Amino acid sequence: MPVPMDAFSDVRPAVDRLDLLAAPVAAALRAWSGSVPVEEIRYVDTDPDIADTAVLVAHHGAWLLEQSANCVVVAGKRGGETTLAACLVLSHTRVDVNGAVRRQLGARKASFAPMDTAVGDSGMEYGGITPIGLPAHWPLLVDAAVADTPYALIGSGSRRGKLIVPGKALAELPHATVLDGLATA
Repeated sequence: MPVPMDAFSDVRPAVDRLDLLAAPVAAALRAWSGSVPVEEIRYVDTDPDIADTAVLVAHHGAWLLEQSANCVVVAGKRGGETTLAACLVLSHTRVDVNGAVRRQLGARKASFAPMDTAVGDSGMEYGGITPIGLPAHWPLLVDAAVADTPYALIGSGSRRGKLIVPGKALAELPHATVLDGLATA
């Protein structure tokens, strides 16, 4: 079975390309302390015009969809309080915002966060938000299928470039909670 690295001609350790990463992502990699060595997190330079998952997999191969994950920012509301959280699911699935996310956050209502909030609060570009380098107070909800994948192709914090990360490393990120059923078909 192919792995995401097979789709790209130039795959390098992300720590060798910190200059191409969004500032919070680069800072998180500099401070990396997970059980997976930071050198196993790889960077591939991609055209920002094909950053969206559907376009990227059409360009590099449909098989890549099964090994890509999307990170979306959600807002859970209860009373007058809003909690921002990130959710990481395989790209061929959708986040169960009104079920699993709402319950996990203890929210009365949950929805996708407005783009300006997601971008402004994460310090990352829309279309490139990644779970690595998120604000420390954000919960990170990771679908069990992502944690179980050998490698996931994810955003790099900007529309240019992608990271290839072992699922185990994603499950170990700060504030990560691995959930069965976070994603729906």
